[in-house]
Amino acid sequence: MDVMSADRTIREVRAEDWPAAKELRLAALRDPLAPLAFMETYERAEARPDAAWRERTVSSAAGGPNRQFVAEVTEGPGTALVGTVTVLLEEPGTEDFLGGRVEHRQAHLVAVFVRPEHRGGGLAAGLFRAAVGWARGQRGVCRVRLFVHVDNGRAQAFYRKAGFVQVGVVGDEYEMEYRAER
Repeated sequence: MDVMSADRTIREVRAEDWPAAKELRLAALRDPLAPLAFMETYERAEARPDAAWRERTVSSAAGGPNRQFVAEVTEGPGTALVGTVTVLLEEPGTEDFLGGRVEHRQAHLVAVFVRPEHRGGGLAAGLFRAAVGWARGQRGVCRVRLFVHVDNGRAQAFYRKAGFVQVGVVGDEYEMEYRAER
């Protein structure tokens, strides 16, 4: 699914995007709020071999159970990836990353990031529309959720604006569920 305008595109990641996807993830992990937003450090991610980055991107691009969406903008003579969100499908009977039991087939949004110089222009909203739309199109998915740290007010405000409501608290994370009908 590609959503395009003259100078920007929201689309699924492609296999050949792996170097740009790697660089975008590393940029996300350097963000001042990264310790609240991501369960990985810059140092750990940066040490990962290129083969792991390729596999991560190729798996999403090849139609595996998870999808990474990216925001691509035209910059000078080329393009650059400036935002991302990943959708993980969670199956009943499995355990989620916080140790909770998954009761129903559901989608979980993770790894949300837009470069600071591109925030406020609708890219994050476009990424979320693509991710939620894809998730809701998957057979048997009964809900779309995400977790956000209780101290990450910037992200909480965006998620509420995007149609998510708080449905629970797990440790220092709010669980939010998509409720808007768009």
